[in-house]
Amino acid sequence: MKKSVLIIIGIIAIIAVFLISGYNGMVSKQETVDSSLSNLDVMLQRRADLIPNLVNTVKGYTSHETEIIDKITEARAKLVSANGIEEKSEANNELSSSLNALMLVVENYPDLKSSENFQQLSDELAGTENRIAVARKDYNDAVKTLNTSIKRFPNNILAGIFGFDEAVYFEADERGQEVPSVNFE
Repeated sequence: MKKSVLIIIGIIAIIAVFLISGYNGMVSKQETVDSSLSNLDVMLQRRADLIPNLVNTVKGYTSHETEIIDKITEARAKLVSANGIEEKSEANNELSSSLNALMLVVENYPDLKSSENFQQLSDELAGTENRIAVARKDYNDAVKTLNTSIKRFPNNILAGIFGFDEAVYFEADERGQEVPSVNFE
């Protein structure tokens, strides 16, 4: 009788350890995703904070490029007010596309390109773009780790019991790979 009680207690203890370690592992992975998203948000906000200065500098040198400036301003506003990873990703892609178009426009203004203020802002923006790429990669790596853990047996059972959901990847827009066309006719 004592042996069977000890065996039952041992089995219960093994199951408890399994449940606790599985739960704690998923919590750690979820926290990594949340932390990575927070870091990505910081970089996106830094970029959004640089945009008004860049736009004002361009405005000072150009008088008829209002369409691209308006697009950048709208895209920045969408990024700042975006909620959820899908909205942020979409707004980020729209802002990237608008900034690429602006850089093409700048090519037609040698005085603007040689402006120290514009060069400094461009360098800061380029550095921020690199930080965003790294933060996006870190976030997507954390999402992959969490999602893989949630999908694997027996964690998939625990994930269902404890309410862990798959995280959403921060995806780049395929249109972002295309060079925007600018027509001055």
